[in-house]
Amino acid sequence: MKYNPSIAFDEMSGSAKGVTAAKTRGRKYIRNRGYGGSTRTSFQSSVKAVFKQLSQAWQGLTNEQILAWNAAANTAQGKSVLGTKAKISGANLFMRLNYWVVYCGGNIMTAVPNLAGVVAPDSATITLTASAMTFQLATIPSDVTNLKLVIQASDPQGNGITRAYSKAAAFADPYTPVATAIDIKSAYDSKCGAPSAGSPKVFFKYFYVNTATGEKSGDVLAQAKLSSE
Repeated sequence: MKYNPSIAFDEMSGSAKGVTAAKTRGRKYIRNRGYGGSTRTSFQSSVKAVFKQLSQAWQGLTNEQILAWNAAANTAQGKSVLGTKAKISGANLFMRLNYWVVYCGGNIMTAVPNLAGVVAPDSATITLTASAMTFQLATIPSDVTNLKLVIQASDPQGNGITRAYSKAAAFADPYTPVATAIDIKSAYDSKCGAPSAGSPKVFFKYFYVNTATGEKSGDVLAQAKLSSE
């Protein structure tokens, strides 16, 4: 099944962990990535399940609710997978915002929320050793109500890899922003495997999500390399 892209996926291109951004006849869309076998990863299944849930919810909206989402979309702009500005539909806006609400554990919004934007997170210090892996933001907003931090990371990469941010994917549930270091080693190792001397690099992408509106901030990129204790 194909899904029209929205500003929830403003930097998405190609395939990444079960979804593919593509373009045909000048129209951009997002679909579940095709695989030769019948085995699906948990990420593929969860993404498909969320979009199926949202599609059914959109079809269940009243005419008045659909008109409200369409009107809101007329004042919003998204970005295509090429990074250029593009208008989005009411269904696109509904999917875009509700995807992150559901991702963070909330309930689907049928009414259009008041959109105010989300500022991107500050820079982070990432410590990576054989026994520790921590993530610490330089600063956090004074009010973190309804704010979640989503951290995505690549599998361990070799020394010859200089840029693998497109391989970054979620490995843990969204975090509540804190000023102290967040221990991410157990969650990362369980999902991606522990970095080693042969594959010491990890590429990160992180951002904030407003769980009340579904708004997502811009992405911040970072990388870490395995160091001695």
